[in-house]
Amino acid sequence: MNKILTLFLLFLGCCVKAQQPVLTGGMDSFISQNIIYPAYSYQNCVQGIIRISFKLNKQGEVYSSKVSSGPGIDLDQEALRLIRMSSGKWKVPADYDTTYVLVAPVNFRLSSEDCNRVTQQDMNKAIAVYKANQGLTDAITNFYRNKAQGKYNEAEEKKVIALKTELGYDDDFLNKKIEEGQKKLKQKDRQGACEDFLFVKYMGSALADDLLDKYCR
Repeated sequence: MNKILTLFLLFLGCCVKAQQPVLTGGMDSFISQNIIYPAYSYQNCVQGIIRISFKLNKQGEVYSSKVSSGPGIDLDQEALRLIRMSSGKWKVPADYDTTYVLVAPVNFRLSSEDCNRVTQQDMNKAIAVYKANQGLTDAITNFYRNKAQGKYNEAEEKKVIALKTELGYDDDFLNKKIEEGQKKLKQKDRQGACEDFLFVKYMGSALADDLLDKYCR
């Protein structure tokens, strides 16, 4: 049976802290330096705490990481990315039990005037829209994945293009996705960057092709 520890409790009290892993520089500092607020949640002022569960080996490397609680939108993926980025930056005691499951709360907060007026009900509606659209987004990316393999129905592409327009996946949106990927490259998060560039590719766009060729082969 896995033993669950909540990470924010690990940073309270000298005795607990001395016996448990510590992230070099501190969790708050690491997150503030590396967070890239996801576009959808940023535009809709969605905020909250996402909890990521993970394990550490003796070298302080993260493994078995997953979202343990979150709204099921883009905040979840960014929180997971941040914890995975912390891999190798943990100081682990010699007698540390690597069967522990650590739980890290990643707190997303926005402080603009517009977001201060957004209620929890507004956020819940935005989360519901994201989830409702996720299946349609998957349908688009699946179509273009199949097209790249030469397996697609040409007559369906007009419907797919109309669906892209309806969901707002225009060049402005895709360029913002590329910008997010480029920021991740600067953080040496090539995996996260390539996921963003591939998203652009499987939206039927060639905007990220040069970056895919350069960084993702």
